[in-house]
Amino acid sequence: MFNKLIDRFQVFFKSEDREVDLSTPVDSIAEFDLTYQHLIIGTLQHQDGQWSFAYSEAFKNQNQIKAIVDFPDKDKVYQSSMLFPFFSSRIPSLQRLKIQKAIPENFTMDEVGLLKMFGKQSITNPYQLVSS
Repeated sequence: MFNKLIDRFQVFFKSEDREVDLSTPVDSIAEFDLTYQHLIIGTLQHQDGQWSFAYSEAFKNQNQIKAIVDFPDKDKVYQSSMLFPFFSSRIPSLQRLKIQKAIPENFTMDEVGLLKMFGKQSITNPYQLVSS
C-alpha cells in the first residue's frame, strides 16, 4: 500500500533524493488572511507567479502586537517568486504517511492547495491563515 502512495506522488518528486516540487502555477490566483484572535494581521496573495504579503491597516494602526520578524516593515509590500518561509512552514512534509492519507485522490499538489488544506494553524506561531 505504501508503494502505491509513493507512486501516486512520484510526479512531484524533482530528483532521486525525493525532494518535492510544490511550485504553484503562474496563473494561479489565491488570497489568504493572516489573523490573530479577531485582528487581520495581513494578507498573503499569489498572482502572476508572485507571492506578496502586506500588513492590514487595522494591524498598522494598533500597537499591542509587534510586526512579524520575517516582515519587519509594516508599510512594505513584501514580494517573492517563492512562498515565504514563514508561510511554507505551514505545509507539512508529504513524506509522512498520515499526510499522504489525508490528501484526496485528485488534489492539486501545489503550495496554494496545500496551504488551503493544512495551513490554517501552525505549531510555530499563534496566527491563523484563512483562505479569502
